[in-house]
Amino acid sequence: MGKVDENKKKKKEALFNTAYELFTTKGINATAISDIVEKAGVAKGTFYLYFKDKYDIKNKLTAFKTHELFEKAAKALRKADISGLEEQLIFIINYIIDALASNKALLYFISKNLVMGALRSALLTEPDFYEEFLNLVNEDSYKYECPDVMLFTIVELTGSTAYNSILYNEPLSIEEYKPYLYRTVRLIIASHRQ
Repeated sequence: MGKVDENKKKKKEALFNTAYELFTTKGINATAISDIVEKAGVAKGTFYLYFKDKYDIKNKLTAFKTHELFEKAAKALRKADISGLEEQLIFIINYIIDALASNKALLYFISKNLVMGALRSALLTEPDFYEEFLNLVNEDSYKYECPDVMLFTIVELTGSTAYNSILYNEPLSIEEYKPYLYRTVRLIIASHRQ
């Protein structure tokens, strides 16, 4: 990578990091593009080279943070050496829930967007997690009908219910809710077996 490309990468990273910091401390509505570029130390024109507006950077950050979360969970899974699709998915879900419970700023930022839409947009840029998911499905002793639908259902359920349990203890605290969630995830997985 040449010096010009490296400089562009640093500026984009500065914009990303600064926007995330401001969005999680001030809020999206209270953050202006001028706030982001000033704090990042770049020109306003540089911002528009990479992003249409602050909602575009927010959407790209959501996809990036979602992807990052799933990648960390997949990496932890590889180290844990757990077999069987059901146990592997429960491990990943538990990892993500614990990560969000310990980083409420990230949970607020992602909001209820830890859903398949955000995951899918993250997967379009770097499909590593999705490929790993398909490998898990293919390596399992069972065959599954519509693995995409199964993943969609699990991600949607986990994202929305974990959000409420972590932030509002509704219907229960997240630790009390986990056994119910995991039982439901196991039933979803079983219902997709051929």
